[in-house]
Amino acid sequence: MPAQQILFVKLSSLGDVIHHLPAVTDLARHRPGARMCWAVEEAYADLVRLHPAVAESIPVGLRSLRRHPLQAERWRRLAAARRALRSRRWDYIVDTQGLLKSALVASAAPGRRYGLDGASAREAIAAMLYDERIAVPRELHAVERNRRLVAAVFGYEVEGPADYGLELPPYPPLWAPRRRFAVMLHAASRAEKQWPDDKWVELARRLSQHGYATVFPGGTEAERVAAARLALLVPGAIAAPPMDLWAAATLLAHADFVVGVDTGLTHLAVALEKTTIGIYRATDPALTGLHGESGLNLDGRGREPTVDEVIAVLAP
Repeated sequence: MPAQQILFVKLSSLGDVIHHLPAVTDLARHRPGARMCWAVEEAYADLVRLHPAVAESIPVGLRSLRRHPLQAERWRRLAAARRALRSRRWDYIVDTQGLLKSALVASAAPGRRYGLDGASAREAIAAMLYDERIAVPRELHAVERNRRLVAAVFGYEVEGPADYGLELPPYPPLWAPRRRFAVMLHAASRAEKQWPDDKWVELARRLSQHGYATVFPGGTEAERVAAARLALLVPGAIAAPPMDLWAAATLLAHADFVVGVDTGLTHLAVALEKTTIGIYRATDPALTGLHGESGLNLDGRGREPTVDEVIAVLAP
């Protein structure tokens, strides 16, 4: 009997993609013979393949097309994604994102489409494009919403803690410290999510007194400039060189622990089972905070989390 063909659609962003991983793990346990594919933004295609149950990722370059709408290569890559989506008839197409753009991607694939109902989806109009619509409480954490939706589609109950299921990269980057080290994810997409520089410096200096080197990564050039500025103020600290997502995963996987603001890499650290402290200043960690046994959220909405609080949680 041929394996069931299952297509997940969860395009972006990094945190949202990571939040879907436990649902993949759940389904792999309940449908061990199924072949799971994942339509995802190009930047995250390598990441989702770190999950052993994902047989194939289909890169969908909507973001790059939006940035470069006149480049023919971007349109060719999008056409290739459409051909991959239409290359077979899917037994199940499950959109766990609940946005109009993800529903449109799902609608390009032949098969029965499942998604959130209008009251549960982030964009209610998306529900109009599904064949079956499922209610999931909005007050749940995003990880549990994904798990509930997939469990409802396939007829099983969600059980146990979230398991992200990633295979850990075997080696750290060659430039990583050769002693105990912590990763400081200081950069955020919005200023209100950031933690002040003086607190990052104080935390890194105090950790160095306990024998830890610190690494400050940065995704954009401006973030790497900020990382270099922070590293210069801390003995033995390193400003990470430019990294792709795979290299960032190898760094996080081999750190002793991670401290970060509300950003996708902080969620990735939890998915890689690293002790991770999340500093939340502008968003509600009950809905989108770190979710897993290795993650702990410091809810700083309306106040500034202190270095003492971080140190107390880490207890190095």
